[in-house]
Amino acid sequence: MSQSKIALVTGGSRGLGKNMAIALAGKGIDVVLTYNSNKVEADKVVAEIQSLGQEAFALQLDAGNIKSFDGFLEKVTSHLKEKTGNTNFDFLINNAGTALYSSFADTTEDQFDTAINIHYKGVFFLTQKALPFLNDGGRIINISSGLARFSFPGSSAYGSMKGAVEVLTRYLAKELGFRGISANVVAPGAIETDFGGGQTRDNKEINDRISGLTALGRVGLPDDIGGVVAFLCSEDAKWINGQRIEVAGGIFL
Repeated sequence: MSQSKIALVTGGSRGLGKNMAIALAGKGIDVVLTYNSNKVEADKVVAEIQSLGQEAFALQLDAGNIKSFDGFLEKVTSHLKEKTGNTNFDFLINNAGTALYSSFADTTEDQFDTAINIHYKGVFFLTQKALPFLNDGGRIINISSGLARFSFPGSSAYGSMKGAVEVLTRYLAKELGFRGISANVVAPGAIETDFGGGQTRDNKEINDRISGLTALGRVGLPDDIGGVVAFLCSEDAKWINGQRIEVAGGIFL
């Protein structure tokens, strides 16, 4: 990798993470991205980033398997050492996630445990374990959801875990400020991706209902999100810290 700044994006092979990775590359940032199972899609994103003139590299990561994080970071840092002579990177974007649509009454402990490992415990400990390799002056961006601010039935576990990440982000901003590291939240609204089986994209009734609740009159697209994450990694955003930025077109205003 060149002497560009470097971002680590979890869940960067598809959907919003893919859009973030490509938007970061558009800002002249090299990208290490993770995928859970689909190496083919991850390699396509790597190729697209390289076509933009930036370096990219994809690694497998199960974002809910906390015991794998040490080995994963060893692979990241040894790759960076080989390519740049340095183990460190500048930006950590905790984006990896899965959907959980289940009423409060019906959510099982297994569903809850799987989700909390990915959406909260994984974010907490991947960030903690990455700290020695995050450059001073770096940025942490945690991806939350509009569902942490407003409530749709069926998202009690997911939404409350995203709420926990938002509180954690303020603590990260407070505790890491002495290193010049800022931490912020980007909270997308409903977006047309394959997330959650693609229901926002493919179910016309859901799509129309959300569009009708949104000031700008439509559902979000991946392109609405990636640029905000890239902006938060730019010099223009250096004084933004401990903030939650909802990127939802003005839903439930």
